[in-house]
Amino acid sequence: MNGSSSVLADQDYPLLNLFWTMFWLFIWILWLFLLIRIIMDIFRSADLSGIAKALWVIFIILIPFLGVLMYLIFRGSSMHTRDMQQAQASEQAFRSYVQQAAGSGPSTADELTKLASLRDAGTITPAEFEAQKARILAD
Repeated sequence: MNGSSSVLADQDYPLLNLFWTMFWLFIWILWLFLLIRIIMDIFRSADLSGIAKALWVIFIILIPFLGVLMYLIFRGSSMHTRDMQQAQASEQAFRSYVQQAAGSGPSTADELTKLASLRDAGTITPAEFEAQKARILAD
């Protein structure tokens, strides 16, 4: 009788079944996200040797729940630091690319003006001026 009464209870509340299904699906997706996040953190970590990284990954694959919890306990506090370092490196690379693409360096006209002033001051010879001018215009 107990088996049939639980089946009837499930059929009496279809909205509750939907809620539990969505809840467990959410928990499963959350778990996958956490697992992927930790594996990414393991490989990004510069303070772990290759053997330590391999051991953490094996531990997480063989005993997933315990492995993830142990990783969070032992290395979870430094995950934020590695995130910040990666964000700063990405931002610096982006800024460097933008500056390079925008041509924020000295323009050709600025460089030629400096060379002409050096030539006029006698610091460089006219031949050196022409050689540098050809180099600048070739770039």
